[in-house]
Order: sequence, then C-alpha cells, then structure tokens
Amino acid sequence: MAGRSSSSAVEGGGGKFPFSAVVGMEEVKLALVLAAVDRRIGGVLLRGQKGSAKTTLARGLAVLLPGEAPFAELPLGASEDRLVGTLDLGAALAGEGRRFEPGLLAAAHGGVLYVDEVNLLADHLVDVLLDVATSGVNRVEREGISHQHPARFVLIGSMNPEEGELRPQLLDRFGLAVDVAASTDPGERAEAVRRRLAFDADPTGFAERWAGEEGALAARLAGARPAEVPDDLLASISALCADLGAEGLRADLVVARAAAALAGGEGRQRADAGDVRRVAPMALAHRRRRSPFEDPGVSGEEMRSALDQALDKPASGGENGTETAPVPPPEGSGGEGGGGEGEGGREQQVEAGAARPVLHLAAPPTAGDAGGRRSKVASTQGRLVRDQRPTGPVTSLAVNATVAAAAIRRADDPGSPPVVAADIREAVRESTAGNLVVLAVDCSGSMGATRRMEAATGAALGLLVDAYQRRDRVALVTFRGEGAEVVLRPTGSVEVARARLASVATGGRTPLAAGVETALGIATAGARPSGQQPLLVVLTDGRATAGPPGTDPVEAALAAGASVRRQKVPAVVVDAEDGPTRLGLAATLARAMGARHVTLDELSPGTVEAAVRQALPR
Repeated sequence: MAGRSSSSAVEGGGGKFPFSAVVGMEEVKLALVLAAVDRRIGGVLLRGQKGSAKTTLARGLAVLLPGEAPFAELPLGASEDRLVGTLDLGAALAGEGRRFEPGLLAAAHGGVLYVDEVNLLADHLVDVLLDVATSGVNRVEREGISHQHPARFVLIGSMNPEEGELRPQLLDRFGLAVDVAASTDPGERAEAVRRRLAFDADPTGFAERWAGEEGALAARLAGARPAEVPDDLLASISALCADLGAEGLRADLVVARAAAALAGGEGRQRADAGDVRRVAPMALAHRRRRSPFEDPGVSGEEMRSALDQALDKPASGGENGTETAPVPPPEGSGGEGGGGEGEGGREQQVEAGAARPVLHLAAPPTAGDAGGRRSKVASTQGRLVRDQRPTGPVTSLAVNATVAAAAIRRADDPGSPPVVAADIREAVRESTAGNLVVLAVDCSGSMGATRRMEAATGAALGLLVDAYQRRDRVALVTFRGEGAEVVLRPTGSVEVARARLASVATGGRTPLAAGVETALGIATAGARPSGQQPLLVVLTDGRATAGPPGTDPVEAALAAGASVRRQKVPAVVVDAEDGPTRLGLAATLARAMGARHVTLDELSPGTVEAAVRQALPR
C-alpha cells in the first residue's frame, strides 16, 4: 500500500505534491475537505487499492491547513506510549520528577494524523485514535501521570480491503468513508503520470504552477465555518438514516455535520437538501453492515430511493447532485453449477451457501469471560495493564516504571547508581486468547452435488463468523484431484477467507490424506509463534479415492488421521455424507483422528459448541 512506513514521522508543509494537482478523486478530496472544516466529523477512512494516491492526498491536505500544520504518521508497530504520550524518562533519571512526554497525538495537533493500513492496527489503538479525533482532547491517566492536552487534528486512515476489514464497531466510528480506485480512463491515467513526472523533475516549479489553486483552497478552508442545519432538514436526515437501517445516532450526527461543513465551505449560511445528497453516501454506506461478512455499502439505487423519500427530491439530483457507486450484493445462498456425483466429473464452480449458525469455537470459558470475545490472559505482548516486581526472569521490562522507581530512590540518595536491581519492574501485559482455526474443505467430485457443497461451504462460513467475532486467526485448505492446496495461510482477516470460499472449484478424486496432512502442518506450525490453541476442522464425506503412489487411499487417510491424534491437535470432523445409503467413512476418520464427529444435519449452535468444547483440552 502506498506510503508504508516503518517509523513515525512528523513533517511540516514543504515539498509535497499539491492537493489540487491530484487527478480526479473528487469524492476523496471532498471528504478530506469536509473533515478539515469540522473535525468533529470524526475522521475519514480511505478504502482502496495500492498506489491510488491516498497518502499523497493526506500529505497534501496538511499543507492547506492554517499555519505550519504538521503531518504525523502512525506506523503499525507503534506502542500506546508513542501514541498517547508517556513519562519523560530523561527528566525522571535526572531527578526532575515525573513529567509528561507528548506522543503523536500531541504532535499532530492542528494538522493531520495519518494511519496507513489502519485495519491492521491493534484494536485498542484504533479506539484511542477515534476517541481523541472526535473529542479533540487526549487524556492520559497512567504510571502516576495525570495529564490532558488538546489534540485537534484531521484523522485519515487508509486500508486495502483485501487485507481484511475493520470490525464493524470501529468502522462505524469513522465519520466518512470513501472507496478509492485509480482511474480506468487512459487519458486520466496518462495525465496523472505526466503530473507526477513533472513534479519529480522540478518540485518547486511544479508547486508554483499550482500555487493559485492551492492558495484559493487554503483560504477557503481558513475562513470556512459550519453552516446552520434547519430543523426540517434535521428531521429529513433522521428519516434517511432510519430508512437505511443505520444503528445509533452517530450516522445522523455525521450527515448533519458533513452537510453543514459542505455548505459552510462553499460560503453559504444554511445547509440544504443538495448538501445532504452529496455527503450521505460517504457518511452512511459503511454503516450498513448486516453481518460480519456482508460487504459494507448501499447500492446507488437504494441510496437514491432513500434520499428521494426523505428529502422529497427527484432521483436525478438535488441542488448539488450526487453519485453513488453501486456495491455488489452479498453472496447469495443459491448455486447453479454443482459438480456431479461422479469422481471423474468435470470441474465446476459452486457459490458458497449462506452461513449456518455455528457458534463458539472456543476453549471452556474462564471466570469473567464475556460472550463475543476471548478471555483476557497475561502475555509478553499486548496492552500494558500494570507493572510488578519480578518474581523470576524478566520477560517484558516496564521501562517507565523502572525509571520512576530509580528516580524516587535517587531523590533520597543522589549519589547512588542510576539503576539497581531493586528498581526493576516487570510489565504485565494483557492479550486476547484465541484459536487458530484451520478449515480443511473437501472439494472433490463426491462433494460436487450443488446442495451438498453449498451446505459444506455454509458450515465453513458459520465457523468463520464465529472466528471473526472472537478474533481468531484462520487458515483455509482445500483438497481435490491429486493433492491439497493452502488457499489461505493463518491470518486474522477472516473476510479474506470468506472471499476465498465464495466460489470454489469441485471435481476430481478425493486426496483425503493430503488434505488432513496439509491442514495438520498448518495447525502445528502456525500456532507455535502465536501461542494460540490450534483447532483442525475437516469438512468431508470421507470417501478417500486418491493417495500417495503405492498406498491404499483409505489407509493413507486413516494414517494421516492417526498423526493428528499423536500430535494431540484438537479436531472436529463435519460429515457431509448424505443420501439413503451412507458408508460412515467420515466417522471412521474422526475416530482415527481422535476428533469429535458431527454431521451437516446436526449443525446447530448447541451441537457444534459441545463438539468443540469436548475437542479442546480442559
């Protein structure tokens, strides 16, 4: 993704590609300008492809803001201390007491705070960012420090949806969201390249050629104030949000503030229906998420219809007009192209069925474990919750607490060493326990019947829904023909796993042994560095018809299952066999694996929860 950085940076305004010189991207520019006019809107999320000028626009906006507005960039590896601020270690060691050392939130005050790949940032850091972006104040209460300071900035987050979506709770907290894509028009693309090459050859000269447009836009931003929103327009906004199913009142507030910012930025005293039409798509589309895997968005036709009904305007536009990019509908539950029953049937595509209500891929709950998330456990990584005197080897040093203890001791004895063993404090961090769920899906010809494959992929989607809600990592293995394929290596992006399952190829023989062995390798290797509990879930009818040369396919599959038992990897076999005559081969595989056996007909919240709880060690 453009602008990837390994270290944070706080920059002034010089030497940047002019905001006005970016070709196209009108919706993106409008969203950024609105957030600059009224920062209570809550930030802008740019969702789009790599190399689509997201970082360039973010940097260019900072140049347009009044004064020497800073541009601060938060890297993915930043700690909470670096973001919110922490104890001034130098002052503490020098005996000057506990002083606050500002972080990036303070450095971004008055300018732009940019977070590339915000969807990969730790959830608790995203929470902090969004809270401060909306309130304009950073409050720090930690390690003996009680401090607050203004932090009013334009928050811009960018992400590539292919790398995983933000959780709906965080997605809703961004005021505006815009999909960004490079133009497909050859003329526009050529002009964009032409301008970039001209800037690279002579940055100063290029900036001078755009100085007029940049100056006019900067002056407009400096003098812009949000306009008044009449009561009747507020009522229409609330009707619009209710009609589109937006939860809570944040959507109503954002639409009203964005419409007011648009009118004020154009020098008008009152917002009108045309303003609402222009801002509604970017304020509401990302708030219409119905399930963890349903694409966020509202189709253009639905948005226009809702606007017409709420604002009583013709569909072709209001005062300012609107364009809304259509969003593909969610995956349907139907499927036309199932493969045949025969092992040698030709390859076909089967669309994933609707997710079944499979719940609780979790270890037995501990005291205080709330539904929907994993238990909080002590860890060497994660959020710092407290410090303590070490009782053994120190695995995670609490630097601030150690320095504070040393400073207090040296205040009584100035001639003593800077740090002694008694000063050492160990950090107690908290992370979320979870599972590594490895789904192995049989895509062979025997699974090719449309209804059966839809049921199997529906079950897989149900498992992914649970993994999504509980922040598990997932991996996906499919097997058919002569071998198994790792479709998705362990990742926290279960949305990507869902996308890979959306259309699967079926046909050919059943290399069941290869599927089990590949999934086992992923489960054991992927769980070690993360400390997560591996869980192997195999969806198959158990009819092994292909194996290593010179071996019986069924015996090879049972031998692979025995390896799962020997390595003590918890497992569940979901039996997809149907019809009047059943061979019970999946149940035999489950016994070899030491796995819990359930059938597609049995899939329900209670049965799968019980199966998984019995599969995982207590």
